[in-house]
Amino acid sequence: MARPRQFDEEKILAAVRDEFWKNGYTATSLDDLMRVTGLGKGSIYAAFGDKRRLFLSALKVYADAILTHVRAALSSDRLAIERLAMLFERPDCGPRGDGPYRGCFLANSTTELASIDEDVTALARGIYRAVEELIVEVVREAQHDGALSKAIPAKELGRLMLAIMQGEEFLQKSGMPLADLKGIGQAVKKVLF
Repeated sequence: MARPRQFDEEKILAAVRDEFWKNGYTATSLDDLMRVTGLGKGSIYAAFGDKRRLFLSALKVYADAILTHVRAALSSDRLAIERLAMLFERPDCGPRGDGPYRGCFLANSTTELASIDEDVTALARGIYRAVEELIVEVVREAQHDGALSKAIPAKELGRLMLAIMQGEEFLQKSGMPLADLKGIGQAVKKVLF
C-alpha cells in the first residue's frame, strides 16, 4: 500500500516555481529544489518525476493562473473598450519581491528553453494563443459597439495588443522605468483607442 503524501503539493510547486523563476531552469540544481521544498531526492522523484517534469508542473500552474487572471480582467462588467485599455495600465508598484523585477515566469522560461524544449514551447504557444483569443473576442465586442474601428481585423488587432503587452513585459524586465512604461501604455491608448 502506497504511503500518503505528507506535503502540500501547491506549496511545493510555488516554492519550486520561485526557485526556477529566480535562477532559471538550467541554473537551478536538484539540491536547490530539495532546499526550498524540504523534500529529499527520493520524495521529489516519487511525487513529481525528474527535475524537468517538476519544472513543467510548476510552469503549467503559473501559465494557467495567467490565463485565469486575463479571463477575469477581460470579462468584467466594464465596456469592452475599457477592458482593453486596462491591459495597458501599469500599477504604481515596484518590482515584486526583493531585487530587480523578475519578469513573467512563462516569458522567461520560454526565452531560456524554447529552442531546446518542445514542451515549454507548446505550453507557451497554447497560453499565448488562449490569451490572444480572449483579447480578440473583446476587440470584436468593442468593434461591434462602435468603440473601435473595423479597419483592422479583430484578430490582427488582438495579436498586436498581445505583442505590445509582451514587449512591455520585456522592457520592464530590462529595467525601463515605470514612468516610461506608463508612457507606452498611454501612447497605445491614443493610437488604438
